[in-house]
Amino acid sequence: MAGEQLGVLNALDVAKTQWYHFTAIVIAGMGFFTDAYDLFCISIVTKLLGRIYYTDIHKEKPGTLPPNVAAAVNGVALCGTLAGQLFFGWLGDKLGRKKVYGITLILMVVCSIASGLSFGRTAEGTIATLCFFSVCHARIWDSGWGIVGLIVSSAFDHRFKAPPYSVNRSGSLVPQADYIWRMILMFGALPAALTYYWRMKMPETARYTALVAKNAKQAAADMSKVLHVDLEAEEEKVGRLAAKQSNSFGLFSKEFAKRHGLHLLGTTTTWFLLDIAFYSQNLFQKDIFTAINWIPKAQEMNAVHEVYRIARAQTLIALCSTVPGYWFTVLFIDHMGRFAIQLMGFFFMTVFMFALAIPYHHWTLKPNRIGFVIMYSLTFFFANFGPNATTFVVPAEIFPARLRSTCHGISAAAGKAGAIVGAFGFLYAAQSQDKTKTDAGYPPGIGVKNSLIALGVINFFGMLFTLLVPESKGKSLEELTGENEENVEEIKGAAAAARTVPV
Repeated sequence: MAGEQLGVLNALDVAKTQWYHFTAIVIAGMGFFTDAYDLFCISIVTKLLGRIYYTDIHKEKPGTLPPNVAAAVNGVALCGTLAGQLFFGWLGDKLGRKKVYGITLILMVVCSIASGLSFGRTAEGTIATLCFFSVCHARIWDSGWGIVGLIVSSAFDHRFKAPPYSVNRSGSLVPQADYIWRMILMFGALPAALTYYWRMKMPETARYTALVAKNAKQAAADMSKVLHVDLEAEEEKVGRLAAKQSNSFGLFSKEFAKRHGLHLLGTTTTWFLLDIAFYSQNLFQKDIFTAINWIPKAQEMNAVHEVYRIARAQTLIALCSTVPGYWFTVLFIDHMGRFAIQLMGFFFMTVFMFALAIPYHHWTLKPNRIGFVIMYSLTFFFANFGPNATTFVVPAEIFPARLRSTCHGISAAAGKAGAIVGAFGFLYAAQSQDKTKTDAGYPPGIGVKNSLIALGVINFFGMLFTLLVPESKGKSLEELTGENEENVEEIKGAAAAARTVPV
């Protein structure tokens, strides 16, 4: 049975949608905007870096990053992200969400600009500088990459004409191509700076102020201002809630393991498995486009035009699948629930992966290219109308306020561990089984077909581990976490009632 609820938190739960909510949505959305940029631009950046710094005009194919360099460029940002999510997640529970968000945004602005200004006397020096600032800002690049990259590459492609590599090897790379990747990286500073400005104008979250900082007066004042209602500062009630056993156990306590251990296991494993599939799909997306002959081979294009063609293909995939997938989640998440959407997403990702992989040769034939693109797009659609949305949402709802940022950070860090597996493992795995068709410096892999089969299996396990994740639809955060429960026995009863799968 739920106990006493703070008036300020109840006011938040029952408030009608107003300007404050839209502002919070935009600020949170801009945070994700700056957070996911690498996912969509890293494959293009690495492609262009390979052509600029590692092309040997005596070879038949244009340059690509050597395996160790590609692994470094792909991996350091993910490793920095993993460490940052653990550290700043923990710090968010100590200093508050607003202050820590501000710190990370400042780092993003500074280091995104520095990334674009990466210079060195040698190719290795430039790459090393880029890697250093990438690991510092972790994830400044964003999924807005598709449009940004398309605009920048299109402008350069029309302004600086060049022959394909097969026609003129040295002339296929114009000097101005070096500006493209720098402009893309530096663009990430703009949304981060705007987000910082607007976030600093908003108050700290009421739940942190009241339940963690235990400042009832400030929480009431902040929410009275943004919700335009009169709220009473319930200092005595905050004191009583803080003294309860349900609001005192720590992350490494037996009590946390008993109440939230399986939940944390569920959020970490599902995010880990999702990011293996999602990141690896994007990292070898350009290879898939080439394999099915949707874009020409690298030697049949100049460097800038190759960037433009890949950016255009990625933008079409995004506009036709990933963006609609997110909007479907927005429309249905409070009707279907988080659990149902995540389970459904993993299920269809599994189905479409196998549908692409098993008859893979069929899809590589010219008459079937459009069918392949549609099927491939559907995997991204159900990723976003599925676990790529819910894995972010659920950890922010089901853990106690004083541990929420830490647990979300742990869950997200597990996801980045999966992204590292995808970035490093599938970078090699997706290589052709034919030694003559692999990228320079790479050993033969298992090929795109077998890589897609492996990703299908991974998505299937994501579906199984989703069974550990509780449904949070239609419940207040305190009801989910038991922070206002009267006693331990009642919390146990609430936890049993919140199980997703009946026992």
